[in-house]
Amino acid sequence: MSYQRHQENRNYILEYIRELSGRARRIIIAIIISFVIYMLFGIQTVTVFNHTIPIIFPSFYHSISVELVRFFIQHNVPKGMQVININPFDPLFSSMEIALLLSVFTVMPVILREVWGFISPALYEHEKRTLRLTVIPSMILFASGAAFAYFLIIPFLLLFVKYYALSLGVQPTLSVRAFINIIVSFIFAFGLAFQLPIVMSVLTKFGFVSSSTWMRNWRWGILVSFGIALIISPGTTGGIMETIIGLVLSSLYVVGALISRRLDANRRYIVGEEKTKIAE
Repeated sequence: MSYQRHQENRNYILEYIRELSGRARRIIIAIIISFVIYMLFGIQTVTVFNHTIPIIFPSFYHSISVELVRFFIQHNVPKGMQVININPFDPLFSSMEIALLLSVFTVMPVILREVWGFISPALYEHEKRTLRLTVIPSMILFASGAAFAYFLIIPFLLLFVKYYALSLGVQPTLSVRAFINIIVSFIFAFGLAFQLPIVMSVLTKFGFVSSSTWMRNWRWGILVSFGIALIISPGTTGGIMETIIGLVLSSLYVVGALISRRLDANRRYIVGEEKTKIAE
């Protein structure tokens, strides 16, 4: 009997691993295909019957990723600062980094579908409904965090580096690899950091963490927020950048705690209504 049970558990685990590897394989293949397109194909406009339409054409030196790197250099590097190439393959690696970023964004529907298909069988119906409701807010928050980093944090950081270099009497320069790393890492870091209210709300909705716990430990939340700010900030702005990031993350924590308290209040109200109906 125990041997049969052991075999059933073993088969279950193997099936579990097989499904996980299959879904991961589909995600990786989708990212690779998208990556190749962004690295080896560009966009060119052609005129057909007095209408201008964009077409995709093979181009390694004018691919989509290369054009986007050029766009970042032209529109985000402060006037007076020069982007230079230090290592021979830095431009190639920079384009690959941008292509990977675009690929992840492009195949995000595939990623969400595969992740959902893997975890949904283990969830109750109300848990599935809760997670479905978080998809659009999560996308909005990620876009907000990415925009916050791109339009505020990155320009401020580059201007600070420029004027600090000038104060030392040196020419302000920036390697192309470091420049792209700043853009990609900050966009991802802030996009993920802005998911904090969603994470807190889901944990409260599922009953893992009560809203009173979030409210009671707000000091720790703010402390951790500034700790994260110290980690992801460049550390060369004299505390200005760290303070801005810490305040933003602390505000997100407070928002998440307030939403969690609202969810707890709604749940207590529903439970109270159900008890009243049963008593009647």
